[in-house]
Amino acid sequence: MTKQQKVEFVIETLSKLYPKIPIPLEHKDPYTLLIAVLMSAQSTDVRVNQITPLLFKKADNPYDMVKLSVEEIRDIIKPVGLSPMKSKGIYGLSKILIEKHNGKVPQTYEDLEALPAVGHKTAAVVLSQAFGIPAFPVDTHIHRLMYRWNLSTGKNVVQTERDAKRLFPKELWNDLHLQIIWYGREYSPARGWDLDKDIITKTIGRRSVINAYHKNKKS
Repeated sequence: MTKQQKVEFVIETLSKLYPKIPIPLEHKDPYTLLIAVLMSAQSTDVRVNQITPLLFKKADNPYDMVKLSVEEIRDIIKPVGLSPMKSKGIYGLSKILIEKHNGKVPQTYEDLEALPAVGHKTAAVVLSQAFGIPAFPVDTHIHRLMYRWNLSTGKNVVQTERDAKRLFPKELWNDLHLQIIWYGREYSPARGWDLDKDIITKTIGRRSVINAYHKNKKS
């Protein structure tokens, strides 16, 4: 298979598996999505989706959020982990949104990444899922699968994002990044991986990865 054929196979397979793409983090608008994505760092979507309703019941907009103290926010979000940093980030970005953006979530990488606790991936998720702006957020699943599929070197997420944007059509980025995440969770996880169920890796995967899988299975 040529690299272009591999790309087409990935797109076709994922579109069949995920014709309707669920959004992992529950939210109702750009602000609640921003907060949910920030909270998801080194946590699970399931845990975040359990905690955000408790937080948003008290404050689901920046104006109400700054009425809470950092300590109050921290007490609510403690189960998601890293609560000292995340609570300061939530309070701080809410204050900046009010002061600089009329309480609205901005729609550029530059403005989003200038907010406390908001990195490139978080900004990309918000741009793609909240505003429909083409972006390709790379999480651990996408980074792992792009390497397994021999579509990226796996050196770092910056390179993986660059390769994904170069290989896949821009109009598909927003769907594909979610489809790859779901595929990684269901068919190609880091642990408990069953190559027989992972049709994409089995078909186009990096030979060294497949060989290592079989070697580990025998040992």
